[in-house]
Amino acid sequence: MFEEILYEEQGHVGLLTLNRPEARNALTFRTYAELERAVRETQARCLVITGADPAFCSGDDVKKVMGGGEKPPEGFSREPSLTPAAEALLSTNVPIVAAVNGAAVGWGMELAVMADLRVASERARFGELFVLRGLCCDAPGLGRLASLVGREKAAELLFTGALIDAEEALRIGLVGRVVPHERLLDEAMELAGRIAANPPLAVQRIKAGLREALDPDWTQLGAWATTAIQELFRTEDHREGVRAFLEKRPARYVGR
Repeated sequence: MFEEILYEEQGHVGLLTLNRPEARNALTFRTYAELERAVRETQARCLVITGADPAFCSGDDVKKVMGGGEKPPEGFSREPSLTPAAEALLSTNVPIVAAVNGAAVGWGMELAVMADLRVASERARFGELFVLRGLCCDAPGLGRLASLVGREKAAELLFTGALIDAEEALRIGLVGRVVPHERLLDEAMELAGRIAANPPLAVQRIKAGLREALDPDWTQLGAWATTAIQELFRTEDHREGVRAFLEKRPARYVGR
């Protein structure tokens, strides 16, 4: 059914695993599409999202997505809008638990903050690295990160691209708990099972209510973020950020 993710259901809990371990679960256009489809089509009462070890998700595959190594799928739209995978994750009424087993950086951190609950392995690392590629983050980082850790800490993480470990993530409220790596999936599945055992219509209505109370207008914010990212893609600083990453050297930004 899928090529770059794994999906199975255990009782009323769905387990979605990003499955490109050789690329630290970096996202291609195919991965985005499969993630979106799995979230939209799931019949589970609660969904656990994790990555195949050693990483949770290292963000966009720089060579394939940013470096032009993979063509967008047919029908792909560059019109300003919320990323389709993000729209699926943010609009679903199915509760989502992120089991963060390693690095969650770039869009991988966006994926983690879109979950309702985050259980982190002691090996987890988090970073909004977009600024280091000459880009701004996607809408979820703008709309969810500050609500989790506060505006000042969110600004620090976004402006610096700093990488933080699991204990710091717990201290600032980015994750709900940190567990031994070998216990991560059991802990996340147990938590999801407790949620799935409750009346599903009530749980879904509660999630919808949280979205009404706390979330921004995702359509508007997504269009703004897409426009900003498209403009930044055309800058010299973005090209330098990608080159520096691929060449494993410090970047030299020039402000244009």
